[in-house]
Amino acid sequence: MGYDAVILGIVLGTLAAIVYSLRVLVLMERRIARIDNHIESLVMKIYEEEKKIEAEQLHLEKMLRERSSRGKPVKRVKKPKK
Repeated sequence: MGYDAVILGIVLGTLAAIVYSLRVLVLMERRIARIDNHIESLVMKIYEEEKKIEAEQLHLEKMLRERSSRGKPVKRVKKPKK
């Protein structure tokens, strides 16, 4: 009878360890999913900002082309020294 109790304790302990490990695994998966969502939202914000910058750049290039085609001198922007 002593061996039966020991074997039953080992089996129950192993099952408890498996259940605990699965719980930890689920919590880690949820944490990673939240991190992934935060990264995705940051990427979307950067993407929107890049679209605005590109649109502004195209607008400025168009203005420069129009100005140069009218015969007016185009002001050159000096590059800052490093």
